[in-house]
Amino acid sequence: MIVIIDYFAGNLTSVKRGLDYLKIPCEITSDKTRIKKSMGIIFPGVGAAGSAMRNLREQGLDDVLKEEVERGKPLLGICLGCQIVLDYSEENNTPCLGLIPGRCVRFSEGLEDEWGKRINIPHMGWNQVNIIKKNPLFQGVPQDSNFYFVHSYYPSPEDAFVLGKTRYGIEFCSVMGRDGLWALQFHPEKSGRIGLTILKNFYNYCKEV
Repeated sequence: MIVIIDYFAGNLTSVKRGLDYLKIPCEITSDKTRIKKSMGIIFPGVGAAGSAMRNLREQGLDDVLKEEVERGKPLLGICLGCQIVLDYSEENNTPCLGLIPGRCVRFSEGLEDEWGKRINIPHMGWNQVNIIKKNPLFQGVPQDSNFYFVHSYYPSPEDAFVLGKTRYGIEFCSVMGRDGLWALQFHPEKSGRIGLTILKNFYNYCKEV
């Protein structure tokens, strides 16, 4: 069973629909016992870092996530869940989970694309991901595939944890982590067949550990 962490953040049901389509056993839960008994954790979310961390702490889920990752349980962070696995987010000046060393920072105003046109913030729409380190999550995913993004902040982890990059005004980290602990700035559940491949790869990895 894959658990989708329920901490009052948006986008949980769309992740579940993707897993249901793939016939992957899953549930949305905040129950600590269910989380501990699961084979893997998906940590999605849409919203602000400050309220997300407050909700996690009030439910005691921050400690559960840290404990399960330390035990070696696979975890996949998506969008907001990607950002708050870092040490700190500039959004709301928020100390975060510290599962991956680094910070979450906001896109600067006045950035331009390669044609000199000013970019919009938030970054919203389809964009390429350039995988710079092979990893099980992207098995069977072609290089420079397009995925769906919605965000105003982006992860800036230590270099050793950067797995993939995307260009939007600047080149930023869009995939980070290490085997068993991954975080995606884009939404695989909203990225068609290629995105579903990533979710399936995560499940396959969970079955093997």
